[in-house]
Formats: sequence, C-alpha cells, structure tokens
Amino acid sequence: MATVGIVGLGLLGSAVACRLRAAGHAVVGYDVVPERVQALVAIGGRAAPSAEAVARGSEAVCVVLPSLASVEEVVLGPRGLAASGHAGQTVIQMSTISPSLTERLAREVSVKGLAFLDCPISGTSAMVGRGEGIIFVGGERSAFDRWRPLLESVLPRAVYIGRAGQAMALKLVANLLIALHSAAAAEALLMAKRAGLDLGLVLDVLTQSAATSRMLEVRGPLMAKQEFPPQMKLDLFMKDLHLIHEAAASVGALLPLTDVAERLYAAAMDAGHAGEDLAVVITALESTKG
Repeated sequence: MATVGIVGLGLLGSAVACRLRAAGHAVVGYDVVPERVQALVAIGGRAAPSAEAVARGSEAVCVVLPSLASVEEVVLGPRGLAASGHAGQTVIQMSTISPSLTERLAREVSVKGLAFLDCPISGTSAMVGRGEGIIFVGGERSAFDRWRPLLESVLPRAVYIGRAGQAMALKLVANLLIALHSAAAAEALLMAKRAGLDLGLVLDVLTQSAATSRMLEVRGPLMAKQEFPPQMKLDLFMKDLHLIHEAAASVGALLPLTDVAERLYAAAMDAGHAGEDLAVVITALESTKG
C-alpha cells in the first residue's frame, strides 16, 4: 500500500482520508485547522506540521483545498509540493479550480520532475464517505494507470478524461448541472409546500418518477426539513459558479439558466447562509414575493 499525503482536511478532504484509510493506505495529512488533523490521527492517520512535511513523507499527495490561491501556494509556493517533493512523486489535485490554473500547475510541476493528475471529484462529502460519486482524471495516461487503484479506493469509478485541465472543465460542467438541478428542486418543493402537499410524500413519489434527479434525492430532504448541514458550503459553491462563468466565457458558451440560478444562490449568501449547504437556496425563493 502507498503512503498518501493529503493537504486540506475539510469536509471533502476528510472524506477522502477516511476512504484511503479504510482501504488500508497509510495517510499523512496537514490542515491549517488543528482539529481536522486530530480527526485524521483518530482514524489511524499521521499528522504533519506543514505541506512541505507531507511532501517529504509520501509517494503521492492529494490536494483538497477551498480556493485557487491556497492551491497555488501549496503546490507552487517556495515551501510547497513542487519545491519539496521528490522525483517520481505525483501531485493529485482534487480541489475545484479553473482549467487554466490546472494547466499551469501541471506544466510547472512537471518541470520539477514530478507527475501531476487533475482529479476533481463529483460528489458531496457525504456521498464520498459512502463510496458514491466519480473522479474525473486528467493528465498523463501513464500517471493515471499508476495511481488508478489508489483513486478507485477513494471512489469505485475514476474515469480518464484527457489532458490536464480537461477533467476540471468537466467538473465545472457537472457543477453547472448541480446548480440548476438544486435550484429546480427548491422551486418544485416550494410550489408543492404552498399547495399544501406533504413534502415527505412528494419526495417519495418524485424520486420514483421521471422527474427525479440526483440533487432532488440528495438535497430534497434537506429542503423539506429546512435543515442545511453542509455537504457543500454555499460560499464555496459560489466560487465554483464564478469559475463556471469564466470557463464558459473562454469557450463562448452562453449560460442563461445559470445566470438566474446564481442570483438565487447570491441572495441566500447575502441573507447570511454562507456556511450552510447549497440546498439553502430554497430560502431565497421563499423570501421572494410572487
């Protein structure tokens, strides 16, 4: 079994760590929040004092961080993975960032003699914890072949998409659909609620009908209960929406439906729901006068 590093042990990073440990891999991790590192130690992982230490103690390093700036610093900073890693090591970048930054990371990491895989995950942290979801993979095919068993210990499906940056482009396409499907679920359930229907019954029927979607199944119960524990925090998803617009503009794609959905998510953000799950978008609809 490989020794795997993880930099970033938030909701998704901790889910990845749990899956790796369950598969028998040694895991060494770092996060700026000490409690998250302690949680890794509690499941048999090893704590590292820095990203640099993670690089020195692992064969591959998974990067699972919330922002483009944090990813760039950890990978390319003066004490980052590229500077501290060793020949033959692989950086497995799982954060949702831009395709253009992904391409630059791949180029600059390869100059240092390391391999790079573009590996965004499509699935909430809770889904990943259950072994559900999919990993999109970009980069050199040989690197994918080498690390495919490791990736498939995180999620059973790891699909090779193409060069570095292309997997990230597909992740943004997937998140575009998540944005629209979640907003559509909120709109439908609010209509059902105002019609006096039992939302438990509504969800049971709709999820068995032609109208179902994965987001109705995952986020519909949160919307029905008006409880929004974060599987994907709204503020992080807003970052993804900005990336979607940038990527679409770069290829000349129009996103009229996404524009409308983004305004709803922004309204929920402005109402103070940044740290809750993106299912909280239903509250923006509820506060809108018809």
